[in-house]
Amino acid sequence: MTDWDAHIDLFYGSPAFDTSDPAGTVERMRRLLAVEHVDGPLAAFELAGVHDSLGMGREAATLYREALGGGLDAEVAGRARLQLASTLRADGDYAAAIDLLREPVDEAHEGARAAFLALALHDAGRGAEALRTAIEALVPTLPRYRRSVAAYAAALAD
Repeated sequence: MTDWDAHIDLFYGSPAFDTSDPAGTVERMRRLLAVEHVDGPLAAFELAGVHDSLGMGREAATLYREALGGGLDAEVAGRARLQLASTLRADGDYAAAIDLLREPVDEAHEGARAAFLALALHDAGRGAEALRTAIEALVPTLPRYRRSVAAYAAALAD
C-alpha cells in the first residue's frame, strides 16, 4: 500500500466522505488531490471513484474513461477498467461492461473481474454463462474436486 492509498482509505472512512452531501464530498476529494499534488489520470481516477461511490455513475464513467486515456500505471488501469465496467453494468450497459470485463487483469484482481463479469452476464440474461464464469473462478481455490467442478461448469448450456 502506498501513502496515497492510505490517504484514500482515510478519506473514505472519515466524515469527509458524506453521501448526504455529494457536492461537498467531491469538493473535499478535489482539495485532497490538490494538497497531495495528485493530478492527471490518477486524479481523474480518484474523482471517478468518489462520483461512483456517491451514485453518480454517468459522471464517474466519463472520468474513468479520461483516466484510462491518460496513461495510468498497469495496476491502477486494471482497477479503473473494473470500476468502469461495474458502473456501466449498474447503468444498464451490459454489453460494454462485458467487453471490458473480457480484458485480462492482473492476478490480484482476477476474482473481482470474474465476479463482475458473472454479474454483467446475469443482468444481460445470460444466466448459464454467468454461473459458468463464477464456478470457473472458484475452481482454482478448491482443495478437491477441481476436475469434476470444472467439467460441470463446462457442461452448463447457454
